[in-house]
Amino acid sequence: MRLWIDLANSPHVPFFRALANRFAAQGHEIEVTAREFAETIPLARAAGFEPQVVGAHAGRAVSAKAGSLVSRAWALATWARARRFDLAVSHNSYSQIVAARMLGLRTITLMDYEYQPANHLAFRFASRVIVPASFPEQRLRRFGARARKVRRYQGTKEDVYLAGFQADPSFDAQLSELGIKPDNVLVLMRPPAHDALYHRFQNTLFDEALTMLRANENVQVILLPRNEAQRAAYADKGVIIPAAPLHGANLIAASDLVISAGGTINREAAALGVPAASIYAGKWAAVDEGLVNEGRLQRITSTDDLRQLRIKKKGSANPRGSREVIDEVVRLIFE
Repeated sequence: MRLWIDLANSPHVPFFRALANRFAAQGHEIEVTAREFAETIPLARAAGFEPQVVGAHAGRAVSAKAGSLVSRAWALATWARARRFDLAVSHNSYSQIVAARMLGLRTITLMDYEYQPANHLAFRFASRVIVPASFPEQRLRRFGARARKVRRYQGTKEDVYLAGFQADPSFDAQLSELGIKPDNVLVLMRPPAHDALYHRFQNTLFDEALTMLRANENVQVILLPRNEAQRAAYADKGVIIPAAPLHGANLIAASDLVISAGGTINREAAALGVPAASIYAGKWAAVDEGLVNEGRLQRITSTDDLRQLRIKKKGSANPRGSREVIDEVVRLIFE
């Protein structure tokens, strides 16, 4: 089959890198498009993709997002029309799903967050919707995903690409170049996604956490901004902001604690057995609630919760090691 993958955000890169390897091993041909947003393009190229860059992020305004979705969908449809794809696959790339619908092309979307408003569009237009087993049935119905098009897998999307991860010993040299000292507690932080459609609220706990950590002389913080505005805002906060993207899984594996106001990086830490704390202030995904119940993710909702965080060198990692998840997802895509 001729497959079209669209990468709309940076977390999609490692997910589809793992899947693309399986697709290629099965003899499928793959072409990739990508949106200019966050670190999606440099990460895609570093992962060995050669994406056709189509469109960019539209910012925070809902009206701009709608216009960008339509214009990017039109550009994608124009690009894809002559390529005779058999299947379009994405992790809720709304523009690809609309473009594929325009072309009469079968579409697979994967999604793991049940409170994303744009699921209304993606779940109705996609040919098949693949979600974690924990995704609430009522949310699927609310977003128009009829039961016959829904498939479920056990685990998280992060398990798909991290189950067999082995840390690269040479990564320590990259950390040393950034000024990371092995005796210090390394905390990896990711700010809120203020421009995202699902993030329409203020979250002050992240900056409180950063202030608390910076007061600890034994702590070094690597902060991963989501855009240039955040890079500028945190540039003088006494944190290390890498000039170029680092290998995400190696960075998490080397950290003693991960604190994020988002979702993916916390779930990656949980998959790798690294202590993680979420300061996300919105509605929690069922997959994240499951990780809390497993004891792999700590929920931070107040200043008192922050004070109770254990800031120390981590012990031995206890990865989830869900190696069968990728096989299940590939099967669900092609069945």
